[in-house]
Amino acid sequence: MKKEERLPKKFDSISELHRALGLPKPLHPLLSLVNYADITTPESELPNLLLLGFYKISYKINLQGKIKYGQHHYDFEEGGISFVSPNQIISAAEDEKDYSGYTLLIHPDFLRSYPLAKSINNYGFFSYAANEALYLSEKEKITISEVFEHILQELNSRIDDFSQDVIIAHIEVLLNYSNRFYKRQFITRKAANHDILTQLEAILNQYFNDEKALTKGLPTVSYLAEELNLSPRYLSDMLRSLTGQNTQQHIHDKVIEKAKEFLASDKLSVAEVAYHLGFEHPQSFNKIFKKKTNQTPVAFKQSFYKN
Repeated sequence: MKKEERLPKKFDSISELHRALGLPKPLHPLLSLVNYADITTPESELPNLLLLGFYKISYKINLQGKIKYGQHHYDFEEGGISFVSPNQIISAAEDEKDYSGYTLLIHPDFLRSYPLAKSINNYGFFSYAANEALYLSEKEKITISEVFEHILQELNSRIDDFSQDVIIAHIEVLLNYSNRFYKRQFITRKAANHDILTQLEAILNQYFNDEKALTKGLPTVSYLAEELNLSPRYLSDMLRSLTGQNTQQHIHDKVIEKAKEFLASDKLSVAEVAYHLGFEHPQSFNKIFKKKTNQTPVAFKQSFYKN
């Protein structure tokens, strides 16, 4: 049984993590490719929560059993990749799966003088939760394995003036392939994603029907993501792949839909409608309404009551 810990164990250096895992010193102080099979520290002695000061790209082969993906479970045996950026807390899975594979650890300082140091933040999957990992087909697994093998070969080779350039290039290839495979995943998971879209609509309807906006304000992206058990970034990416709109745009669409219902009833003034929808200032409501409908709330309301 694992130790129960409330505070995460922080690792600022890759060498420090190697020691905790019972591994030899890394071949490079700022970069390491760890084979899970080489970890010697018993699982019971590892902390439940980790806080790493570096990027972690984990490639897991032959995952066993069912894996949670959002609010659903799927059987995956092809393997998958998860991405963690510096200072994200990693928690141990409640139902640990048997797997083999590798973890690529990249300290931000390794990227510091390269454009990748900035562009790596553009890869949205680094903000995804572990249960939104990238699951690979057989062909994709071969492709990713080859990239990891190239990185390992370079690490095991004699260090020269080109070593870092070559490894950075391989990391960029890995990220670009992962980006491509994520786009594919959104397509292949369309049925499940449509279920999530239906749930999103139900949550928004319930939010306004229960008049939560009166006390909590407008529903936020974070609120919806938490209700759906997804990360905010993943939810927006998934919605964009289905509808072309991110989560915030879906919220605004629902706000306009409810606003039209209120305005058409003639029971509330425009300011009162804004208040019922969670706006602190009617001006903000007016701005969004006009942007979405090309007319002001007042003009829309008057169109229903012209003689």
